[in-house]
Amino acid sequence: MDLAGKSAIVTGSAAGVGAATALLLAQKGCNVVINYTKSEAEADAVVGQCQAAGVKTLRVQADVSSDADCRRMVAETVEAWGGVDILVNNAGTSKFVEHTNLDGLDMDDFQRIYGVNVVGPYQMIRAVAPHMKKAGDGAVVNISSVAGVTGMGSSVAYAASKGALNTMTLSLARALGPEIRINTICPGMIQGRWLRQGLGEETYDNLLKSQQDSLPLRRVSTPEDVADAVHWFISGGALVTGETLLVDGGMHLGFAPLTAR
Repeated sequence: MDLAGKSAIVTGSAAGVGAATALLLAQKGCNVVINYTKSEAEADAVVGQCQAAGVKTLRVQADVSSDADCRRMVAETVEAWGGVDILVNNAGTSKFVEHTNLDGLDMDDFQRIYGVNVVGPYQMIRAVAPHMKKAGDGAVVNISSVAGVTGMGSSVAYAASKGALNTMTLSLARALGPEIRINTICPGMIQGRWLRQGLGEETYDNLLKSQQDSLPLRRVSTPEDVADAVHWFISGGALVTGETLLVDGGMHLGFAPLTAR
């Protein structure tokens, strides 16, 4: 897919992976929707960066757990640019709870996390599907997590939601082909504010150092690393659908011995 003049919605794109993805797509000539729920100032900054790349942008405040918000965001995109070619389901949430602490999660936690991480992507895909079907060539990339493969991560609810997202990718890839390709990326630890705030400074720094010392590739991913993988799925993976790509420095393989350098 040649991205020049195409239109993309990137949910949760005020910071982190979403912002890096929106900027990379803009640099490739794609008009982008910057979506946020609360971080208006950060969203404005990303809008400015994308516009500096010479493309058109929309800034849309919307909560993907709300079907009405999803439909409105897609409608605004179609009204502005005539269609939607690309959807990156990046918006996500969690609650940081040790997996052994079964009392740390309740039904409301599960429903909130699933509402954003699973139902949100489903609602966004449902909203864009008629427009992508009509155009005959659409690409969806879901941002999941290695937690959905390994059962690790910030909480049991988060890992379970990402596993559900991975499975939903398979179901919808079958249902929406041949016009729409749907794939998923599972990052490992991503350097940045979200994990730093969730884990706390000391735990974050210790985990970062531990993974840098012991991962097979000796490197922890950045938002830009994940954005590169998104771009490949969109522009390079013409015959790839229903795929789950682990972008985790080899974390899923297990930690390498410190002497194996």
